[in-house]
Amino acid sequence: MKRAHNMHPKIATTFVMMAILLSAPIHADKIRDLVQVAGVRSNQLIGYGLVVGLDGSGDQTTQAPFTTQSLENMLQQFGITVPANARPQLKNAAAVTVTAELPPFAKPGQNIDITVASIGNAKSIRGGELLMTPLRGADGSVYALAQGSVVVGGVSAQGKSGSSVQINSAASGRIPNGATVERSVVSSFGNGGDLVLNLNTSDFTTAARVAEAVNRAYGAGTAQALDGGSVSVRGPQDPAQKVAWLGAIQNLDVQPGDASARIVVNSRTGTVVIGADVRVSAAAVAHGALQVTISEQPLVSQPAPFSRGGQTAVVPSSNVQVTEDGAHMFKFGPGVSLDTIVRAVNQVGATPSDLISVLQALKQAGALHAELVVI
Repeated sequence: MKRAHNMHPKIATTFVMMAILLSAPIHADKIRDLVQVAGVRSNQLIGYGLVVGLDGSGDQTTQAPFTTQSLENMLQQFGITVPANARPQLKNAAAVTVTAELPPFAKPGQNIDITVASIGNAKSIRGGELLMTPLRGADGSVYALAQGSVVVGGVSAQGKSGSSVQINSAASGRIPNGATVERSVVSSFGNGGDLVLNLNTSDFTTAARVAEAVNRAYGAGTAQALDGGSVSVRGPQDPAQKVAWLGAIQNLDVQPGDASARIVVNSRTGTVVIGADVRVSAAAVAHGALQVTISEQPLVSQPAPFSRGGQTAVVPSSNVQVTEDGAHMFKFGPGVSLDTIVRAVNQVGATPSDLISVLQALKQAGALHAELVVI
C-alpha cells in the first residue's frame, strides 16, 4: 500500500483562509452601528445671551428693544443703573440664542460645543464675544454655562452705495468647547434589570439576527427580540461588568436584513433615489413634452396723412403656438432591475421631472413594485 502524501503547507493554508472567508458574514455590520441602548441618549440645551464686541453690525435697538433691556439688566447686576430716560443706541451688541447637545454620561467640568444664532436684526456676529449664558434643559434646570469667542464661517460686506456681498450666513456661528457642564443627567444605565437595544431602523429580520448573534456568543436565552425595533438582553448587574459586557456585544457582527424596495423623490430639487431591489413589471411607457408659447407683439396704428379725426392707437397682436415633441416609447420586460430602468430613461433623454412623472404613472398602473416616497 502506498503511503498518502501530506498536503502542501501553502495549499492547506489556502483552504483554511477560504473556510474563514466563507464562514464570515457577508456585508456584516457591528451591532453598535445598528442599535442604540435604551436610556443612553443626549439632551438638548438652550439659552438666551448677548454677543458684544461687534464692529457696528449688531442689533438696531429701535427694532430690537429686548437687546437694550437685556444689557440694562446685566449692568444692574454690576451695580450700574441706566437712567430711565436714556435710550442707548447699541451697534456692537446682539441678542442671540445659544443651543447645545449634552452627550450621555457627560460629567461636571467637561466642555461641549455650542451654536450661537442671532434672533434680532444683526448683520453679523463675526468677531463677537458671548457673555456668560446659562443653558437649560427641558426641565428648566441649568446644566451648562456658555461663554467665549464666536467663530463664524460666513462673510458679509456692504458698500456705501448699498451694494452687498454675502457668503453663507454671518448671523450664526459656533464656539468649540464653549460651554462647561455644571450638572450631569441621571442615566438608567446603572440600574438593575435587562438592557434594551433599540434598532436605528426597525426591521424584524435585523432584530432576529441581533438576538441570534448575542445568543450564539453568550448562550441561549441571553437575548430576545421584543419586536421589529427592540431586543432585550440580560447581563450582569454590576455596573463595571455591564460596561465591559455591553462593549463586547457591540463588537459582534450581524448581517442586517435587506432594505425594502423604495424610491425617494424630492419634488423641490428633482432628486430621485432608486433602491437596488426596485422591480418593474412588463409595461410600455410613452412620454412626450407639450409646450405652449404665447407671445405679445403690440402694433402701432397710425392715421393716414392729413386725415381729420385720426388718432394713433396700439393694436394688440398675440401669437400662440403649441408644439409637442416626438414622444419616445420604451418597454420594460417583467422583473427588470434598477440598471435597466436607468438605462431606458437615459436613452430617451428624460429630465428628472420627466422621470418623476414616469415613476408616478408606473405606480398608478401597478407596474412599479416599490414604495414611492415623495418628500
